[in-house]
Amino acid sequence: MSVETAPREQPPAAPPPVPRRSGMSASQIRFFSLLRREVSRFMKIKRQTVGAPLLETFLYISVFGAALGSRIKTIEGIDYVTFVVPGLIMMALSVNAFSNNASSILQQKFQRAIDDQLSSPASPLELLLAFTFGGFLRGLLVALLTFLASAALIGIPIEHPLVLLPGLFLVGFFFAQLGVLVGVRAEQFDDVSFAQQFVLQPLIFLGGVFYSASLLTEPFETLTQFNPVHYMISLVRYGFLDFADASVVGSFAFLVVACAALFALNLRLFTTGYRLRA
Repeated sequence: MSVETAPREQPPAAPPPVPRRSGMSASQIRFFSLLRREVSRFMKIKRQTVGAPLLETFLYISVFGAALGSRIKTIEGIDYVTFVVPGLIMMALSVNAFSNNASSILQQKFQRAIDDQLSSPASPLELLLAFTFGGFLRGLLVALLTFLASAALIGIPIEHPLVLLPGLFLVGFFFAQLGVLVGVRAEQFDDVSFAQQFVLQPLIFLGGVFYSASLLTEPFETLTQFNPVHYMISLVRYGFLDFADASVVGSFAFLVVACAALFALNLRLFTTGYRLRA
């Protein structure tokens, strides 16, 4: 007598993989999600993060254009107000890229939100790039608005766009990386303020935003050569006005090396969790 047995149940078939509509990899999705969070953070308070720096730049143009422009007609054959604007654009880009990243990282360290990000599937490289380009985009936005307003008011030219565009990118990337480094090492908000007020701003103002280094007497002209911001301003000014106080090739080489060194250092800090993990 045979015993009837029930047929063996087949395991359910695995559901087909859901295609990513965006066509992006998991790494790209993580990066753009982190980047979107950084952009949303400063856009929520855009009057403070975008409006205030833009107003500050306009005040510089108004004060120096009205007060000094009537006394200093030209510098190296260029109208004084036009001569000043490239330095102001570079200053807007650098200060905002720096302050955004330094304050963002320090704030997340205090809130312990950085712990979740370090333990997430996002790699140290993805985290570093997201922070970097978050600050870079804020600086670029303020610099772009400054340029558009300046172009409408005084008509600033662009003589060498193939020099200007990569030059601005390197400048913004450098200061975004510098902001990351200060934010990682800072233990309180006074550390960020000290770096910005007592280190960054003096270097920018003494780098030639409002004057040409060739007008300085010794030893100040020689001392200016040791200011790294001097080469950045000179590069940006050459892209706009075809005038440079320093070698364009040398300035490019310096910026590339400086950006690579800062990026490698920050990646090392994110990989080890130096002053990031509790």
